[in-house]
Amino acid sequence: MAVDNQTVVYISEQIVILISCALSFLGSLLIIFTYIIWPDLRTTPRTLLVYLSVADLLSAGSYAYGVWSVFESNSVDCVVQGAISTFANTSSFFWTVAIAIYLYILIVKSNQRQADSFVLCFHVISWGIPLGITVAALALGRIGFDASEVSVGWCWVRIQAPDHVLWMLLTGKIWEFLAYLTLPVLYVLIKKHIHRAHAALSEYRPILACSPLSQSLSNMADRKLTLIPIIFIALRIWSTVRFLLMLADSPARQNPVLVTLHGIGNTFQGAANCIMFVLFTQPIRSRLSTMLCCCSCRGRSGASLIPSNTPNHSGLGLDVETPSQPEDTLNTSSRGWPDGC
Repeated sequence: MAVDNQTVVYISEQIVILISCALSFLGSLLIIFTYIIWPDLRTTPRTLLVYLSVADLLSAGSYAYGVWSVFESNSVDCVVQGAISTFANTSSFFWTVAIAIYLYILIVKSNQRQADSFVLCFHVISWGIPLGITVAALALGRIGFDASEVSVGWCWVRIQAPDHVLWMLLTGKIWEFLAYLTLPVLYVLIKKHIHRAHAALSEYRPILACSPLSQSLSNMADRKLTLIPIIFIALRIWSTVRFLLMLADSPARQNPVLVTLHGIGNTFQGAANCIMFVLFTQPIRSRLSTMLCCCSCRGRSGASLIPSNTPNHSGLGLDVETPSQPEDTLNTSSRGWPDGC
C-alpha cells in the first residue's frame, strides 16, 4: 500500500483525541493514586486493576505524543512511540481478560486460593507476551509509520512492510478479537451465578433477599457486570472496523467521523475504567468526596475541618468503612468484583 494514500488527520480530530488522552491519563493516575494512599483497600482485584491502569497510562501517553506529532516518516521517535503503544495496548487487552478470569474463578468457582495462584501467571502473560511481540517486531523492523491507515496520527506497524497485516494481527488485532469473545462469555457466566445465588437466598431468606438494600445492591452489580464488556467493545470496535475496511481497501476507512471514533475508542479506556471505578465503588466514592469537601473547606477557612465523630487519618479526615457495612462488602468495583474481596 502506497504511503501517498495516507489518511489525513485534521486539527479538530487531534484536539478531540488529545482531550480523550488527557482524561484517560488522569483517570489511570486517579486509580493508582487511590490505591497508594488507602492501603486498607488494596484487595487483589484492585491490584490487578492498578496493573491495567499502568498499561492504560502508557497507552494514553504514547498515543497523545503520536496524535500531537502526526508522524509522516519512520523517524526514531515514531518507532519509539509505536513500540510503547504496541506494548501497552496489547498488555491492556491481556490484563482486561486476566481480571475477568480472576473474577470468574473467585465468584463462580468460589476458590480464592486458586484465583490468587493465577496472579503470577497473569504477570508473565500480560507483560511477557506483549514485550516479546514488541521486541520481535522492532528487531524485524516492523514498527514504524503506518500512514494513519489503522491509527490516528500515531505509529504502529509499518504500512509498507510486505507482511504488515500479519504483524497488525500479532501486535493487537488478534488479542482484540479474542477479548471480544472472552469477556462477554465470562461476565455472562458470572452474572448467571450471581442470579442463581440471589434466587437461593430468596428461597431461604425471603425477607432479607427482598429488602430494598439487597435489591439495590443486586441491581447495581448486575448493571456493572453488563457494562464492562459493553463499554470495552463499544470503545474498541471502531479500530476493528477500520482494520477490516483496510483489508477491503475501502476508502471509508478515511471517513473523519470513523477516524475520530477510532481515536477516542483507543485512548479513552483509562478514563472509562476510572469513571466506573469511582461511580460504582462506594468506599472510593465516599472517601474522594470527603477529601474534596475537606480541601474545599480548607481553601475557604484556611483550617482543617474534621467532624468530631470522624477519625483523623493522616490529617485528611477520611472515614473508613468497616467490613460489616453492606456497601463495603457487597459493592463491586469498576471491573465488577466485590469490594469485600
